[in-house]
This record gives sequence, C-alpha cells and structure tokens, in this order.
Amino acid sequence: MTEISEHPPALSRLRQLARAAPAAAPAAATEEVCELCGEAVPDEHRHMLDLQKQRLLCACRACTVLMDSNAAGGGHYRLIPDRSRNVVDFDLDELLWSNLRLPVDIAFFFHSTQAGRIVAFYPSPLGATESLLELASWDELEARNPILQELEADVEALLVHRANGAREHWLVPVDRAYALVGLIRTRWKGFNGGKDVWEEIDRFFADLRRSGKAFTKAGARVKVDRPVQQGKE
Repeated sequence: MTEISEHPPALSRLRQLARAAPAAAPAAATEEVCELCGEAVPDEHRHMLDLQKQRLLCACRACTVLMDSNAAGGGHYRLIPDRSRNVVDFDLDELLWSNLRLPVDIAFFFHSTQAGRIVAFYPSPLGATESLLELASWDELEARNPILQELEADVEALLVHRANGAREHWLVPVDRAYALVGLIRTRWKGFNGGKDVWEEIDRFFADLRRSGKAFTKAGARVKVDRPVQQGKE
C-alpha cells in the first residue's frame, strides 16, 4: 500500500483504518479476533491504539477491562474511548473556520504525540488527507471552547460537520472519525459524492446523536429529552 510521503509514517499507518474500510461487509466474513490475546470479538467491539506503531487493534472485553487505564498499557497501548460528546454551544465562527484552512466542511482534529502537535484531517475519495493547521487558530479555538482541553491525546478527536448547512461539533473516539473517512472513501462517486454517500453521512451523524451526550463548551453536561442535534443554517 502506497503512503503519502509528506505525512509522518506513524500517522499514515493509523489512516489504514479508513483506507481499508469496506463498502459493505462480505457475506462470509472472517471472524475477527482480539489482536492482543486471540479471543474472538463480536461485531461491536473496542479498539486499542498501539502507540509505538500508531496502529489500531481490535480488543476483546477482557483486554478492554485490563487496559482501561492509561497506566495499564505500559506506555505501549491506549484504549480508545467509547464516549461521544456533542458540544451544543461550540464557538466557531466563519472567520475562525477560514483561518483553520480546511478545504472541505467535514474535518477532525486530535493531538498527536508522535507528531508533537495538533493535526487536522479531512475525508476525501482517497482517504484521510492532512491539512496544514494554523496552530494560533487552534489555540484561539481552544480558548473559546475549554472542553477541548479534555481531549485525550491520540485517541480522541474533535469532529466538525459543517456540510450542507450543518453545524455540529463532536468529541469522538478517533476510530469513529476514521470510520467516517472510510465511509466517504468507499461510497464517494463523481464530483459531489452522489446521493448515497450523503445519506450514509446523515446516518453516521444520526447514530452519533442517538448514542452521544450533550455538553457545553465549558464542559458541563446538558440534559436533553431527544437525540442531541444542532440546527442547520
């Protein structure tokens, strides 16, 4: 598999999750196993991040429980969180968005310890593409939205959805961000993606709203009576 040379090799390996994602599960899929102990895992399972190789690993429940602390992995493995948080009052105006220099309206950001900085990626028909990020703009974004200081390095990302008038801002496990990239890569057709890919994107965010929790930009939990959702312009 050819990798883009300007990206740090470790980050390129992490992007394999997005590049390898199939458009649909095969009829007779090979049973997945825990990549730590070899036990079979169900379709819905957690992932570990191999910090040394920057590679995502499937994990069974026993290994998930064992690794459910930063110290348990000995600096080698990190458990990917399973929480998704919708920041309902996220402060990101048009000027600041333009200063972030993203060429599309869906992107995600996370702190890479391997790169030693915040990195920004956006989905494309070729997979996850890195964008040059103005760090001063990120600092301003973090100052406006203190909840960003709670992002767990390497394993949790800010996911921004501004396509088709949406204004949604999520703190998600990094594997979910890459899963969205894989969905777009495998479903994209033609110049604008086609109807199918946008329906899949809508379903992806609808699922986040069903399972996610609502928070303010200061980090306070918000109680809602329906799936969390922000309006469109």
